[in-house]
Amino acid sequence: MSSIWKNKFTKETFDSICKSTLAEHLEIELVEVGEDYLKLKMPINEKTKQPMGLLHGGASLALSESAGSIASAMCVDNPFNQQPVGVEINGNHLRSATSGYANSVTKPIKIGRTLHVWNTEIFDDEGRLLCTSRLTIMIVKN
Repeated sequence: MSSIWKNKFTKETFDSICKSTLAEHLEIELVEVGEDYLKLKMPINEKTKQPMGLLHGGASLALSESAGSIASAMCVDNPFNQQPVGVEINGNHLRSATSGYANSVTKPIKIGRTLHVWNTEIFDDEGRLLCTSRLTIMIVKN
């Protein structure tokens, strides 16, 4: 299988792009870039929990949107001239978590010229599915 990525992102590139953003605030980290997937992780802590002490659904969707946006940036012809913009996101929260990490795996459903659709599954440290999310990205010219 050949890689879907047109642009290579290292952990350093990811950290630089995410500097002073929500992803940095939530401590989202790049874990792995595969041939057709991207793995990120986010700690389940005081920044990502809701008042009842559970992983906040909005934090899960922030993880999903961060993953899909970065993935789209890795797929465009010119990341300096084309910008991924999220236009729709949804999520099904299937299980709660109170500690450890939210570990995401993002794969493409469609990678078109101007429209990308990404599926993200989020697991706890034991591999239990916490959330499944779908993100639609529009590619716009800068």
